[in-house]
Amino acid sequence: MTGHNLIDVITKDHREVEAVFTELEGRLGTPEHRRDLADHVIAELVRHSVAEEMYMYPAVREHVPGGGEIADHEIEEHAEAERIMKRLEDIPATDPGFETTLNELTGAIRHHVEEEESDLLPKLAAACSREQLEELGEKVIRAKKIAPTRPHPSAPDTPPANMLLAPGAGLIDRLRDKLSGRDV
Repeated sequence: MTGHNLIDVITKDHREVEAVFTELEGRLGTPEHRRDLADHVIAELVRHSVAEEMYMYPAVREHVPGGGEIADHEIEEHAEAERIMKRLEDIPATDPGFETTLNELTGAIRHHVEEEESDLLPKLAAACSREQLEELGEKVIRAKKIAPTRPHPSAPDTPPANMLLAPGAGLIDRLRDKLSGRDV
C-alpha cells in the first residue's frame, strides 16, 4: 500500500474541482478556454463519481449503519449532476445558457460535497479501519484511470453492472477525446 486513504483521495478531488469552479466563476479567458475548463471539470467529476459508485458507496452500504439510504441519496445526487453535465457538454461557452447551466452544476456539486464531507466521510472513517480506507483509496485511484470521461446518465450506477460497463465506456470516451482533440 502507498497510503492513499480514501477520505484523503475524495477530499483532494473535491478541492481540485472547486479550484476549477472558482476559475470558471471568474469568467476570465477566451470562450475556448472556458469550454476546455468545463470539459475538464466534467471529465474529473465523471471519473470521481464512477469511482465512488464502484467502491465507496458499496463500502458505505456494508460498514455504515443506515448506509444503504445514505448511498442511495448520494447516487441520486450523482445522477442529477450527470444530467446537468450532459446538458452543459453541448452548450457553447458563448451561449448565455452556458453560465446558467454551469451555475446549476456548481450549486449541485457544492451541495453534494458539503453533505459528503460533513456526514458520509466522517461516518465511513469511523466505521472502517485504516487498512480498509487505504485499500478503498487505492481502488478509487485505479478506477478513475479507466472510468469514463463523459457523462452517461443512463449508465448503471451500482455494482455489478457499473463495474462491468464503466471500463468499456471509459475506453470509448478516451478514444473520442483523443480523436476530437478534447484535452481532459
